Amino acid sequence: MNSRSSWNPQRPSGMPHHRYRSAFDRVELPEIDREWPRNRIEQAPLWVPVDLRDGNQALPEPMDPARKRRCFEMLVSIGYKEIEVGYPSASQTDFDFVRLLAESDLVPDDVTVVVFTPARRELIERTFESITGLDRVVVHLYTATAPLWRDVVLRAERRELLELIRRGGEDVLRLAGDRPGVRFEFSPEVFNMTEPDFALEVCNTMIDLWDARPDRPVIINLPATVEIATPNIYADQIEHAHRNLDRRDDVILSVHPHNDRGTGIACAELALLAGAQRVEGCLFGNGERTGNVDLVALALNLYSQGIDPMIDLSDIDSIRDTIVHCNRIGVHERHPYVGEYVYTAFSGTHQDAIRKGFQRHARNARALGVPESEAPWDIPYLPIDPRDVGRDYEAVIRVNSQSGKSGIAHVMQTEHGLDLPRGLQVEFAGVVQRHTDKTGTEVDSATLWRLFAETYLERPEPSMELTAWSVTHGESGDRLTATITVDGAVTTHEVTAEGAVSALVQMLEKHGRSVEIVSLVQQSIEAGRGARAATFLEYRTDSGTAWAVGIDVSTIAASLRAVMAAAG
Repeated sequence: MNSRSSWNPQRPSGMPHHRYRSAFDRVELPEIDREWPRNRIEQAPLWVPVDLRDGNQALPEPMDPARKRRCFEMLVSIGYKEIEVGYPSASQTDFDFVRLLAESDLVPDDVTVVVFTPARRELIERTFESITGLDRVVVHLYTATAPLWRDVVLRAERRELLELIRRGGEDVLRLAGDRPGVRFEFSPEVFNMTEPDFALEVCNTMIDLWDARPDRPVIINLPATVEIATPNIYADQIEHAHRNLDRRDDVILSVHPHNDRGTGIACAELALLAGAQRVEGCLFGNGERTGNVDLVALALNLYSQGIDPMIDLSDIDSIRDTIVHCNRIGVHERHPYVGEYVYTAFSGTHQDAIRKGFQRHARNARALGVPESEAPWDIPYLPIDPRDVGRDYEAVIRVNSQSGKSGIAHVMQTEHGLDLPRGLQVEFAGVVQRHTDKTGTEVDSATLWRLFAETYLERPEPSMELTAWSVTHGESGDRLTATITVDGAVTTHEVTAEGAVSALVQMLEKHGRSVEIVSLVQQSIEAGRGARAATFLEYRTDSGTAWAVGIDVSTIAASLRAVMAAAG
């Protein structure tokens, strides 16, 4: 697609793009009659967090023992059953942590730890030394297999490299002996840049060497170590392996996507469609360069499709806080599912849709006879219910200069108990808009209430006050007895009318203060907010209509306050 259309005015950048090659020019790609586009993900894979190994080695300040332990215990507590815990031949800290796990009761009976080692005898031996005493462990052997790595790093031809890997596999097999709790994993690092035939040859060699069988399946892990292509290419590579690996029923096909192109999640999801059964990654995507694939986002992507992620993410903020503490790296405010703003709408049109969605959700729950927390979730702009991951609704709608009346009304209702009529929403939105245009800042709940109170509830030095009143109900109507102070002069009136509001309007006319009421809405406020009733009064002025508000302990008192506010 190199043709330039008349509607596209973009011009050459001048950047030296010619220095780079596409994936099609860098690696042979398998030709298959792909099936993965027609498949669906229907269950969670086996998740394997590598925060303590791959993630840890990418930190500016690697975890100390205390942080490693806290991270491990959190991973166990939320349900991970296979956890890569370190690279014990690479550092004394990693070695000591594996020994801690082996010599303590930190590893539950249903959790398997994974240790990582290159295909070098002395490092394999050091790795096995670290796992002595562990009942369930996967020894993860890796070697880079891509041509660039063979030429630049290993300086080995294909035959030499295959022999090196075979020897490493034999060392692993010898040292494992007859320990039934030891299983094996092999990664041809940079699989996505390795010739398909060579990748298969190496993997099938290890499958045969390690005698993959149902009671001791071999894990073949195929990393996109450095992303170089669109996710569909990786899916093709995984499907090709899925179809051509030996003893396929006795092999656990695993993937380990990185995020160099920003498509690690897409790569993992397409790989699952293509036959992968296991996914290695980090919580919130930590890792070398742009990171490993984000296991939390992957799990909640499944959750949003009605699939149990098999991991408990119901307190996502606590999980985030633990990872931030252990990594000493923050999580972006827009990070999927966990960022500060990901369940927040500032846009007026979004806020309006969300508010209406909540209203419909409440109606649907009542119709079904179930709590709102159990009713089917289908609200615009919110792929999951924030409360399912431990968030509340307080921050779902926040107000700034981009917000509209619906968002303001939502906050006023949820935070302050006032269900503003539509006309009042429009009028008050103008007040808020003038404030945000002037300050350029977000308006929090407290500031919103202050603006509302200053506009509608506080009457600075009023020239007319209702200082005392009482109502008597009779057959001919309500008799209002009221004391009104006008410019310091006190007058008492007694008027019988259809209601106390009508009576007060008649009294005000005697003082030259006419109030023409267009509409009046009375509302009970939620218990516990001090006042118990609100009246929203729309009245006509020479320039149109305006709104007045009264809040007091009773509906009558609130309504009389609203009338006095309208009178000015």
